[in-house]
Amino acid sequence: MPLHASSRVQRSREEIAGRLREIRKDAGITGRELAARCGWSESKSSRIENAKTPPSDRDIRAWCRACAADDDVPDLIAANRQSADAHVQWRHLQRTGLRRLQESTGDLYQRTKVFRVYVSDVIPGFLQTPGYAAALLSSIADFRGAPDDVSDAVAARIKRNEVLSNGARRFSFVLEESVLRYRLCSAETMAAQLGHLLGIMDLQNVAVGIIPFSSRRTVWPMPTFTIFDDTRVHADTLDAASTLAQPSQVQLYARAFERLSRGAARGAVARSLIADALASLD
Repeated sequence: MPLHASSRVQRSREEIAGRLREIRKDAGITGRELAARCGWSESKSSRIENAKTPPSDRDIRAWCRACAADDDVPDLIAANRQSADAHVQWRHLQRTGLRRLQESTGDLYQRTKVFRVYVSDVIPGFLQTPGYAAALLSSIADFRGAPDDVSDAVAARIKRNEVLSNGARRFSFVLEESVLRYRLCSAETMAAQLGHLLGIMDLQNVAVGIIPFSSRRTVWPMPTFTIFDDTRVHADTLDAASTLAQPSQVQLYARAFERLSRGAARGAVARSLIADALASLD
């Protein structure tokens, strides 16, 4: 059962506190010595190590500098900043309906210049037609027991996706072939969706790769994730959407995306896979 939001925040703080404690121990200094080097009270060191007081970015920098562990600063600061919202419950976001969920990422979409998207389950939201989006969001609302505001949610998604037509932004999509085959809507709606996907592939700022069933894999299929520039990752699970901002986490997903991309068919071969999926529709 998913942890309550406050419990997740506390767990994240405890993980950060534990990492700081290990850094101090690895440096071979006591809490008193650390406090003296940082210019604060010994009780402050204790409160931070025991997750009683969340450290500031400045505290983390001072702590790592005192322990000659400056290389750990970027990951620790990123983890500290996301501790309150890294693991956002879908149920919490959907409490007032799915429209809010679509609108919650609008500012992020406008700030991002390079999007890398890997999907193994459904057509990416960026590339969805209104009909496909309505079918998908209806099934999500029904499964989650969320308020039925699907029409508004679809409109919000399509408006959000206008960013795709901005030539100053770059998009790279890698889809598993299964995405083209899963029947989440009627044959007519799916045909329109696949036709739309073919049209999107003509955009100069969009690259679409499809990993065929027959491809020999060097990386296993993974849950869907999106990389925003080189600063943030959204990784989806059934119960939550995780926001990952630590540089090491972003680098890990970037490496996964690069390897998945190697096995993706592009150009005429990718179009042939979509045409085959279209032909298979009843």
